[in-house]
Amino acid sequence: MTVTHLELANTVERIYRRFADLLRVDLIRLGKDDISPAQVALLFTIGEDELSVRDLLDRGHYMGSNASYNLKQLADSGYVERQIMARDRRSARIKLTTKGHELCEALHEFHEEYHDALASNLEDQQEMETALRTLRRLEEFWTQTLRYGGIPMNSALSTPEVRNRR
Repeated sequence: MTVTHLELANTVERIYRRFADLLRVDLIRLGKDDISPAQVALLFTIGEDELSVRDLLDRGHYMGSNASYNLKQLADSGYVERQIMARDRRSARIKLTTKGHELCEALHEFHEEYHDALASNLEDQQEMETALRTLRRLEEFWTQTLRYGGIPMNSALSTPEVRNRR
């Protein structure tokens, strides 16, 4: 069976939707109704750091208007703190509040349980590592293709047949 990059992309999208559904259930279990799974993803991306909005967008590959809306909601709900920069009032630094850290810690506990159930032995853990390496290679391939146009010559994902079509 030949797996195409389109099948991988569709699978990743479906996996992310299931992950968002799982976060939604976890938030219900925690009694949190003032935050969405997309906003939780922003909290995880910020983590222990203090980031500019631009750094956050680059790190998480978010769309600007979407991230701005979600950051405003997170600030209004008390999960993040925005510090306006004195030298450029248009710029802000973002960091988690205590409330944001507590939510991330609670969710990490749930997800440690999920991980333990999914990767219960060495073989399962190795499969997870292989899947992650493959997805990162695919991400790098697409990034290089977008950045430089065409299929990267030194790509481990490009086959001789594909290179010969250029």
